[in-house]
Amino acid sequence: MRKIIALLSAAAAVAALSGASASAAPGDDALQDSGQGKLAWASCNDPATPALQCAMLEVPVDYAHPHGQKIKIKLNRLPATAPKAQQQGPILLNPGGPGDSGLWMPAYISGQLPKDVASTYDWIGFDPRGTNGSEPHVICDAHYFDAERPDYQVSQGTSKAWLAKAAGYAASCAADWSWLLPHMTTVDNARDMDSIRRALGAPKINFYGGSWGTSLGSTYGQLFPSHVRRMVLDSIVGPTISWYDHNVLQDKEHQRRFDAFAAWTAKADSVYHLGTDPAGVEKAYYQVEAALRTDPVDASPAPGKIGPAEFEDTFYSGGYNFLRWPRMATVLSAYLTRHDTRPLNIAYNRYAAPGSDDGTFPAYNAAQCTENAWPRDWEFWKKDQAKVNAVAPFYTYNNMWYNAACMFWPYQGNQAGRLPITGKGLPPVLLFQATEDPATPYQGGVAMHDALPGSKLVVQTGGSFHEILFHGNACLDDTFTAYLRDGSLPTGTGKIAKTCVPEADPTPAYLTPPPATLTARTATTPLSPTDPEAVHGTLR
Repeated sequence: MRKIIALLSAAAAVAALSGASASAAPGDDALQDSGQGKLAWASCNDPATPALQCAMLEVPVDYAHPHGQKIKIKLNRLPATAPKAQQQGPILLNPGGPGDSGLWMPAYISGQLPKDVASTYDWIGFDPRGTNGSEPHVICDAHYFDAERPDYQVSQGTSKAWLAKAAGYAASCAADWSWLLPHMTTVDNARDMDSIRRALGAPKINFYGGSWGTSLGSTYGQLFPSHVRRMVLDSIVGPTISWYDHNVLQDKEHQRRFDAFAAWTAKADSVYHLGTDPAGVEKAYYQVEAALRTDPVDASPAPGKIGPAEFEDTFYSGGYNFLRWPRMATVLSAYLTRHDTRPLNIAYNRYAAPGSDDGTFPAYNAAQCTENAWPRDWEFWKKDQAKVNAVAPFYTYNNMWYNAACMFWPYQGNQAGRLPITGKGLPPVLLFQATEDPATPYQGGVAMHDALPGSKLVVQTGGSFHEILFHGNACLDDTFTAYLRDGSLPTGTGKIAKTCVPEADPTPAYLTPPPATLTARTATTPLSPTDPEAVHGTLR
């Protein structure tokens, strides 16, 4: 272990000596030449949305040296169709992550709005630097999430395996991407947004962001307040909390959502036959997890086996989207009452199976690990996380190991960190927050409202979706539409400008596996970003 840490420290030193510098200092709003390239729009050849256009934008790796090494950002746009006099400029869109693709958003979000509003904006999606279709696409260890992974629970004696795995991942990133990783922070991405604005020739932009996108948007507003026309932040990361402490909050909120799932399932005993006591439903969950330790399930068509780690990953995202609850309850019921593993296989492939590479994980680590001073001592993590696990056992160790690379990340401390957010110079910002959101807990929305003078906070009391717009809730969606139409804001004068009710819980249903005549791939196709059961901005 000490040898691995020493190698990483050496890698960090080499990176520093070779000129890996911090990003340009915050507040550099007067910078006139950001070194970005030009946009050459061409058809995306998307049969579902023929009007969608695509382009690549060249931007600096390091904005402190705008004419130095360049990378490319992939963009798309759905152009405004309203008469020129009615057009309201570009609206940049980000779903969170950090690192999730925003290319699906222009067609989808504009399609959720009345035509008289949607037609007045240029809808701009983009892939954050280093991710997806942007160039280069950073990949550290393409097999990091391959099944079957070590058990998340430290009681199973897998801590050494996970520490070595996390340290190896950080070392792999440092070995191949030391020239770029220190420049993949939220500040760097916010500067890319201003490069996009410049390339579009727009004096101001509008912005919608969810999850980590709220940190991105507020950071952009802090750096470039005079370039913001309208801004909407949905499911908000608190502006001052450290990423480590944010994870602890998540653990406790995910436990509450798991308890809510158990209570919902217990009320549907006639459907799932798992008993009428929520504690019994939770016991059933841990019973299945224990069984998978000794007898993992074939993950096909995904490679490998579904063991306890893969099982946990299949279930935790039910906290983000309760429309998954019927399938989750079916998994437990089928396994325990019918000895049927097909629902588990389907749910894993739909919700948790990794893609062909490690996707956005490098971008996630590059932002989170670099922007705060994470604890570096495993003994601290072990003791502190044990205290959290004592009250929130459903998610604590899953979340801990997902973030463990930050214990070894070589660039920690090389950046200024998350910007202090004051809102100075910004127009009124519209904030949306659910009280039961486990990924970006309610406290974050209140803290952002306090940090942004003139902002308006819309609260969905009892709501639990992570990113609460566009689920068919008229109270929420109409507020968003009115703001985009003409800047109208809720008129409430208290800390909460408007309150909306939550969506109804899903109707219990036993989701019978499809007939054998359907192919396995048909039964287990991963969700598209626009599927009602999809999860966006999986900040964890």
